[in-house]
Amino acid sequence: MPRIRCVLLTGSLLACLTATLVTLLRGGAAGSGFLGGYAGAWALFAAAVVALRGVPARAVVPLVLAGSIAAAVTGLAAEPRTSTDSYRYAWDGRVQAAGLSPYDHAPADKAVEGLRDAWLFPGADVCAAKDRNLAPLGDGGCTRINRPTVHTIYPPVAEGWFLLVHAVSPGHVRHTALQAGGALLSLAVTWLLVRVLRRRGDPRRAAWWGWCPAVPVEAVNNAHIDVLAVLFSVAAVVTVARHRFTGGLLLGAAVAAKLLPLLLVPGVLSGLRRRRPALETLAALGLSVGVLYLPYVLISREPVLGYLTGYAQEEGYDDAAAGRRYALLRLVLPDAWVLPAAALVLLLAAVAVWRHRDDRKPWSGALVTVGVTFLVLTPGYSWYALLLVALVALDGRWEWLGIACAGAVAYLAGAATAPAYGCAAVAVCVGWWARRAAAPASHPRPPLPLPLSPGHSPDPGGAPSARGSW
Repeated sequence: MPRIRCVLLTGSLLACLTATLVTLLRGGAAGSGFLGGYAGAWALFAAAVVALRGVPARAVVPLVLAGSIAAAVTGLAAEPRTSTDSYRYAWDGRVQAAGLSPYDHAPADKAVEGLRDAWLFPGADVCAAKDRNLAPLGDGGCTRINRPTVHTIYPPVAEGWFLLVHAVSPGHVRHTALQAGGALLSLAVTWLLVRVLRRRGDPRRAAWWGWCPAVPVEAVNNAHIDVLAVLFSVAAVVTVARHRFTGGLLLGAAVAAKLLPLLLVPGVLSGLRRRRPALETLAALGLSVGVLYLPYVLISREPVLGYLTGYAQEEGYDDAAAGRRYALLRLVLPDAWVLPAAALVLLLAAVAVWRHRDDRKPWSGALVTVGVTFLVLTPGYSWYALLLVALVALDGRWEWLGIACAGAVAYLAGAATAPAYGCAAVAVCVGWWARRAAAPASHPRPPLPLPLSPGHSPDPGGAPSARGSW
């Protein structure tokens, strides 16, 4: 009977979560108002995950999948609420369908004026309203596409996805096709996590991705391409321990969808002492990225990195005094010291992961490198943390989810960047200390084995090794 109550309680919390998300996405609140509702959704998510612990094992996977579907569907309830990136995605798909390279023309260029439509480039009456989500073109017109005067920044797998969505979508669906694609990709990540965690842990942890409010908001409603990179990243880190070359190829596909998965490299190399598997992984990664970029390099007249360097400067990654990046380091260091200190911290984190993490669990080291990078750089875009949420689900250290919450606070209430990431850093440190303090009691050191006589097998029962259990 108590277990039935846990099922009912979990289902009720999921119903409240989906209702909250629909209300949030369909409402008119923005900025701090949106943040308040979003915080409520996170609280319901946490309560549902705790309640799931009491659900019988046979009901866990169906409940996780049903909750993931319900959460993903809520992202389709409204047009993109907190980001206009999907409008650039739609434009890049349209440009490619017309036979042009997306890297050759900015949306404001007169050369592609014939591809404009009233959805992405509204008329003068709409432009006169000066909506904050509309960018001026300089000729009296405007567009829903952000940064319309610069070339696209997205890598080739992302561009291929934009073209595919454009090609299979009926006309005049606007943002809905990209949102539906984001929903399918997010559910694919949930399914992959369930499959992996049923063999290597607890499938309940798949709910940490599938029910997380960041997924319906950022992966579905805002349709961020990060979810495609997350899918390839999860496939890469669960494959690379046993199949180095295949794992490297998948990681290359993730990098070619969004450059952020480059942060996984120390994790996928963690624990490796032999040169050959490390070189095999890196060679496969480089080959994959090179092959995927090559078609666009051949057809483009402009550099395929697009606005990448300009974006880094715009966000203040090259100048600690320019914005809200490096917020935690700037609390304790002069601005002139911040960039060298950031580079040193990231280098030390990468070396520590490589030397001390388990090569059978590359996602564990990857979580550390991604999380530390976010704490050092304090990025202001909440969708970057989708990668971290998936790694938390794989690894089980829930305290790192605080970084995803901090990213949302930084995006929706930028003035609170340092306090938000500071609280996240404290949560990570407390979680590390608590796990370290509990380890001797929950995992006592085994007695030293007796010397083995010649020919004696250390495993007479023939139990499978942990390395081959996946």
